[in-house]
Amino acid sequence: MPVIISCAITGSIHTPSMSPHLPITPDEIAASAIEAATAGASILHLHARLAADGRPSPDPAIYRQFVPHIAANSDAVINITTGGSSRMTLDERLAAAYDLEPEMTSLNMGSINFGLYPMASRPREWKHAWEQPGLEATRDVVFKNTFADIERILKDMGEARGARFEFECYDLGHLYNLAHFLDRKLIKGPVFLQFVLGVLGGMGSDAECLHLMKSTADRLLGCDYQFSVAAAGRAQFPLVTMGTIMGGHARVGLEDNLYLGKGELAASNAAQVAKIRRILEELGHQVATPAEARDLLGLKGRKATKF
Repeated sequence: MPVIISCAITGSIHTPSMSPHLPITPDEIAASAIEAATAGASILHLHARLAADGRPSPDPAIYRQFVPHIAANSDAVINITTGGSSRMTLDERLAAAYDLEPEMTSLNMGSINFGLYPMASRPREWKHAWEQPGLEATRDVVFKNTFADIERILKDMGEARGARFEFECYDLGHLYNLAHFLDRKLIKGPVFLQFVLGVLGGMGSDAECLHLMKSTADRLLGCDYQFSVAAAGRAQFPLVTMGTIMGGHARVGLEDNLYLGKGELAASNAAQVAKIRRILEELGHQVATPAEARDLLGLKGRKATKF
């Protein structure tokens, strides 16, 4: 089975002061995504930001400034977040996905404390006034995805708009939530799990945590699912590599990790994609094309989107 490489281009976690290479403007996000696809990413996981100061934005008009350009210059699967950020309402988080009707969206499988505040105390020169307070505020913020929220996303994006999901599971409870919705037949296969490790508030970035997530998914879901691994910071490449050895797929990108190696900022998302592709190919894996990713995940195809 070919290995799908997903690339999370910018996210809402890191701030502009942390790396000069983090894509902020629509043009930067588009260029970075196209480069990542050229390097071997078959799925592009997308967030939007305000060009003026890099704050995360749910505005569909901003997504419209880069998604069509990416689509015109790449065959990669475009995956629009429904997570947005912990500071957004559910309506805000869904706005761009409603507007664009992509082949795939992310779906966090439960609420979670999402602690970014340790990054606020690290010494750096802050470019924008919102960054340090915004990080510190996550000490008292919960990312909310209740059962009702998940039901709404499954209905509005899956049933009504034909999207498939990157089911983001940050903790064991999220796997049980997923099994619950499968039992209720609100989720239809093929199922694509994203084990997200190393976020403060969720599972740690230890090999034992990955093995526990995988064994729990096997027990709850059987063999009828695909999984991928995303890991925060320095754990990214070791755990993603381990996940592919265990039979899974790979997610990299500047949303999850700003570095290429110890002390070396990644100059681009494409650099991270190229690194994990080299590792995979040296291990004897074949990297999936966008067409193969669509087939593995049962996607509706680019023509059924609104971009």
